[in-house]
Amino acid sequence: MAIESYFCSMETDTLTLKDIISESLNNSMTYSEYRNLVIKLVEEKSTTGNDKSETFVEYTQLNDRRMRRWDKTGKVAEDMKTKIKNFDKKVTWLVISESWCGDAAHIMPIINKVAELNDNIDYKIVLRDENEALMNQFLTNGGQSIPKLIMLDSETLEVLNTFGPRPIVATNMVLAYKEEHGMLTPEFKEDLQRWYNKDKGQSIVEDLVSLLN
Repeated sequence: MAIESYFCSMETDTLTLKDIISESLNNSMTYSEYRNLVIKLVEEKSTTGNDKSETFVEYTQLNDRRMRRWDKTGKVAEDMKTKIKNFDKKVTWLVISESWCGDAAHIMPIINKVAELNDNIDYKIVLRDENEALMNQFLTNGGQSIPKLIMLDSETLEVLNTFGPRPIVATNMVLAYKEEHGMLTPEFKEDLQRWYNKDKGQSIVEDLVSLLN
């Protein structure tokens, strides 16, 4: 299964890219720290990112509820657990996100469920608008789409692969709808949220396991 991967600004040399990655890692947080941040923002009626409008504040509030649900109910199938636990290379999963992102609210808790199964996987998070240089190296079709997971060799910081902004099944749904309708409608976005709920994170887990392979 191919993982969507876009390495942009190819003229950027490896050393410069490593510098950008290293700086972003220095500014990163753990998933637990990210969740605490979102909870605090909800209490303060605020949001991450440059846009602090009421709409984005409401998205953050909604996403906190989504993440809370997945933190409690997200499961990894036993056959997938075995594959994850057998992975023996030290990697860092550096995820670019924002609290208002609907896809991220479904995906990030599942990433955490997978990372918790293997100490070789170091899960770190940075905010997109505070790490634009990093984001611009990993665009999707020219856009700053999130969440974006960058898999790194923990020792060398070499980029091994990427995942996101959606699992492959959801990506194909989006592409098919855009091809037919030209844009994503509010109705489709609601359908996509229902798909996430019905899928229960299993497509995300499958893509992440493929990433490790």
